[in-house]
Amino acid sequence: MDLLDTKVYSLIGEDGFVRLVGGFYRRVATDAILRPLYPEPDLAGAELRLREFLIQRFGGPFRYSETRGHPRLRMRHAPFHIDQRGRDRWVELMEASLAEANLQPEAIPPLRKFFHESATFMINRPASP
Repeated sequence: MDLLDTKVYSLIGEDGFVRLVGGFYRRVATDAILRPLYPEPDLAGAELRLREFLIQRFGGPFRYSETRGHPRLRMRHAPFHIDQRGRDRWVELMEASLAEANLQPEAIPPLRKFFHESATFMINRPASP
């Protein structure tokens, strides 16, 4: 596996990321913790942005950077209250989507590692009481 896990895209392709991110946002749409973070008209936009970011990050076309510039994940998430509870729910929903997406088994470990580490990195508030 290379340092940036860029072979993931070659394993699962565009369709794999569509299934993965689509499953995640189907869960977000009804989730009591994460849904309030998304303004009503922006859920579809958020799905597209995450999908394009992951495609780029894991070896696919650079459409995300071409349209949005550098990812700057922490800065882009700064306005949102992300605590341990939110992080854990994000990971829980993404894990469920990983299980459902029927991806190549070799793609799962680098995706899982990235999701867990990135979600932790996004925490920007202390735990709620």
